[in-house]
Amino acid sequence: MLENVDLSREITNGEYKQSMKTLQVKLGELQRKAWELKIPIIIVFEGWHASGMGEDINRFILPLDPRGFDFHTMRRPCYKEELKPFLLHFWSRIPVRGRIGIFDRSWYSRAVIELFAKEKNEDALEKTLEELTYFERQLSDDGYLILKFFLHISEKEQKERFKEIKKRGIPLILEEYKDKNGKDLEFIEGYEEYLPVVERILERTDVPYAPWTIIEANDRNFAVLKIMSKVAGAIEKCIEKVTRTPGEQTIKYLDMAKEKLPALDGSVLEKVDLSKSITLEEYRESKKLFQEKIENLQYELLKRKRSTVVVFEGWDAAGKGGNIHRLVEELNPRLYRVVPVGSPNDYEKAHQYLWRFCSATPMAGHMTIFDRSWYGRVLVERVEGFSTEEEWGRAYREINEFEKILYDSGAIILKFWLHIDKETQLERFESRLTDPEKRWKITEDDWRNRNRWDDYEIAVNEMLQKTSTIGAPWIVVESNDKRHSRIKVLKTVAEAIEKELGT
Repeated sequence: MLENVDLSREITNGEYKQSMKTLQVKLGELQRKAWELKIPIIIVFEGWHASGMGEDINRFILPLDPRGFDFHTMRRPCYKEELKPFLLHFWSRIPVRGRIGIFDRSWYSRAVIELFAKEKNEDALEKTLEELTYFERQLSDDGYLILKFFLHISEKEQKERFKEIKKRGIPLILEEYKDKNGKDLEFIEGYEEYLPVVERILERTDVPYAPWTIIEANDRNFAVLKIMSKVAGAIEKCIEKVTRTPGEQTIKYLDMAKEKLPALDGSVLEKVDLSKSITLEEYRESKKLFQEKIENLQYELLKRKRSTVVVFEGWDAAGKGGNIHRLVEELNPRLYRVVPVGSPNDYEKAHQYLWRFCSATPMAGHMTIFDRSWYGRVLVERVEGFSTEEEWGRAYREINEFEKILYDSGAIILKFWLHIDKETQLERFESRLTDPEKRWKITEDDWRNRNRWDDYEIAVNEMLQKTSTIGAPWIVVESNDKRHSRIKVLKTVAEAIEKELGT
């Protein structure tokens, strides 16, 4: 992409001033329209060092209302960020609907620094590039406009600018470009060495939903105007698309994604034997055994920096709370977190739906237990009509990709569906109504959901079959008998961790 770029392009000061005035007015108007239409925009700036990125970004943002954009500068990840998957701390920085997120270097620079400059790890870099395509496509599918600019200068021009920078006494090496021991990472001036890597990244991640625009940056005036005109043109097209009448809109149902998912094979739930039970004596003995195992394994997980994600889904009154209580009963509370998931608030709704779960994922060595989870997208949101068919239809693939990122980072993922029959649910509902200490557990939503049991059963069967993967399998737990349910969960968690750790 870079070898055929004409870096001789330039404009006069007069042309620059005339065009700049027009573009500034236009960008200000487009920003306001995007805010009114709640269009989220992500603008990524990458490029060679000394390409003038800081100055170009500054000129670009001057006509924008600063209350409507967030500016992010890439920095070295903090200790907690280093203990999480690479991409998740970028998820936390995506803008809400209507705002603009401007990234002065981004996940691409971080990939080069972490995976190539330090480790020269080709396989890890390729895997990360694949994850970046997940990330950007999911945002695009959710309505985000993504623009990526690479500021390109020649090696000769870069050397000249380095000389000028050194004359002015400005340090070339910042803290972000040093390793943990304070040693400089040489890629800042390694133009020839890093050109093939940059080319590879640009070509691998230049996609229709998040295209790269190469900016000829030898002439700074030309570079700024090209950036501004490209942004203005892209926002205009996006506004036109959003404001089309429904009959003119093209529905983006992802047929390719559907083809990659497994075909449905009957009903998973119909095959579950709900008569399974154990005696009180068996329960007490097994509970003590597996709780002790998990307690000891918790410290081994910390020692090896392996995180664990445990997801509990199931019918109302299936026993999620009781299972979670027994799972954490003997654990060190410093090393686990229980996350109850309810309806998203307005701020969470203003983001892509997976956004609110990223901050809750565990650090290396820790465990996060989700009492309901991102599967609400294909369960309650699907059945109750809170998301469109397109949205929940593509969510199966998005969830698989999200969990793959966790799994590839070393996380142990366990997902439990607690299954009971309708008669058992009714008995538990009625028992809660008559018990003052449990009456708070029953709500109008529970009764309404029960009336739509058949609709939920269809959604659950599809979820179990389309999102059970090697790295993140579903375990259906027979839960008519609470004692059997709790022991199966404890045993499964203990054995899964032992298998992963080889103990």
